[in-house]
Amino acid sequence: MSLNPSLVKESFSIIEPVADKAAAYFYGRLFAENPHLRGMFPPAMDVQRDRLFSALTRIAWSVDSPESMRSFLGQLGRDHRKYGVVAEHYTAIGSALLATVRCFATDSWNPEVEAAWTSAYTAAANLMIEAAEADAGVSPAWWLAQVIDHERRHDDIAVLTLRPAQRLPYRPGQYVTVQTARWPRVWRSYSIANAPRPDNTIRLHVRSVPGGWVSTTLIRDTRIGDTVMLGPPMGAMAAPERGARDLLFVAGGTGLAPLKAIIEQVIASGRRPTMHLLYGARTAAELYDLPDLVRLESSFPWLRVLPVVSDQPGYEGMRGRLPDVTRRFHSWSEHEVYVCGPPSMVTETVRNLRADGVPPARIHQDVAHGEI
Repeated sequence: MSLNPSLVKESFSIIEPVADKAAAYFYGRLFAENPHLRGMFPPAMDVQRDRLFSALTRIAWSVDSPESMRSFLGQLGRDHRKYGVVAEHYTAIGSALLATVRCFATDSWNPEVEAAWTSAYTAAANLMIEAAEADAGVSPAWWLAQVIDHERRHDDIAVLTLRPAQRLPYRPGQYVTVQTARWPRVWRSYSIANAPRPDNTIRLHVRSVPGGWVSTTLIRDTRIGDTVMLGPPMGAMAAPERGARDLLFVAGGTGLAPLKAIIEQVIASGRRPTMHLLYGARTAAELYDLPDLVRLESSFPWLRVLPVVSDQPGYEGMRGRLPDVTRRFHSWSEHEVYVCGPPSMVTETVRNLRADGVPPARIHQDVAHGEI
């Protein structure tokens, strides 16, 4: 059975505009044919549907780039271990996926399209299964972690320090998914806000979002001594390789977390690049980690922290929107750049940086996990 990327992309382009309906159909079909699988998923499926389509979109449009997909699918397969997904579940998922494509791409559906989707899904599933089985021999499906510190930094922002019961290997810039005892099977992503430490502790910066079950629980109802579950570290953003380039970090809200971890890693490496951190929030009170950043700045003269406030007219420091503020300085075109924050802020900042002459290969971006 041969893989035909163009047929997969063409049929997927028909489904993409009706993503919500297609995702709802997929899960309806999956649970109707396999009722026993429903208990593996959270009670509310809205976030799960979004994640499904996000992953499916990436796979469909990158189906002709197997090497880039290998890393993504391997990570996805390892992460699915925490849900209890095993090899035989992929058959049921594949059947529901083909039924969904057939339903929503009716006019273009034919044996060749079916064969292309079957081949693409089989290849993707095999990569996920292989990664999960290899990981099972060396790593747990999830980590239990005790809350050893809980700081309420703002009405809707808290900084939690966790100590995993087992060593949690990760790279600065990565994130973990978190599940609380209050909401079983509901996982939410949060970036790790520190470089690896000898005591194995990690810090999470959590902002509560409207209707956010996990974020609200972590901020309002979680206490020192409580236990949470962590999924395996994920994410491709990482600290820069050794080199001579100076660094620019642009952090909006809790998008600071992974960038702070990378800054700590650079400092620990012994390198001495000049680093600028543009750290933005709506009000001064929401610059929740500024005291710690000032301490970091005072201990490392090559780091300059520049707080920016957008919605507080009386603020005496730098004011404005982060995407606009980046243009007030000299060109960043010779810098390595890291951007993290709300999706719209990241998109606009990256666009401005590219217009400023920063090559796309030197711009590393991510959205603020936990804020979406």
